[in-house]
Amino acid sequence: MSLIDSVRTCLRKYGAFTGRARASEYWLFYLALAIVNAVIFVALLLPALITMDPVTQEPGVLGSIGSTLLAVVLLGTFVPLLAAGVRRLHDTGKSGWFYLLCLVPFVGGIAVIVLLALPGEPGPNRFGADPRSVPQPAAA
Repeated sequence: MSLIDSVRTCLRKYGAFTGRARASEYWLFYLALAIVNAVIFVALLLPALITMDPVTQEPGVLGSIGSTLLAVVLLGTFVPLLAAGVRRLHDTGKSGWFYLLCLVPFVGGIAVIVLLALPGEPGPNRFGADPRSVPQPAAA
């Protein structure tokens, strides 16, 4: 599965918390979001912070545009990333409620990363068919 296919699949299944997701689908979507956020930060927010007026502490127009754009991207992709994470946990045979372990300080986030990195269960499980057995769209 390519990066574009992963993004397209996760955005198409915007709020689908049922079913299973391949590891590549989740991690490539996460990578795409990290790249977009880094580009926004480096291109818009970092220059605004560097050129910020030291007296008024105002980031200026560039910083306002950058922070607004970053907020829109983060808010717009929160639900698809959460849904993909829940589907990824389903692929490993775990309930989506395990995602709430992120709320446990220090070790919770690490535990969720480990659960998301586990290999999926072969064959169908209680959450649906094996996503590796479903034919993937051909790359154009």
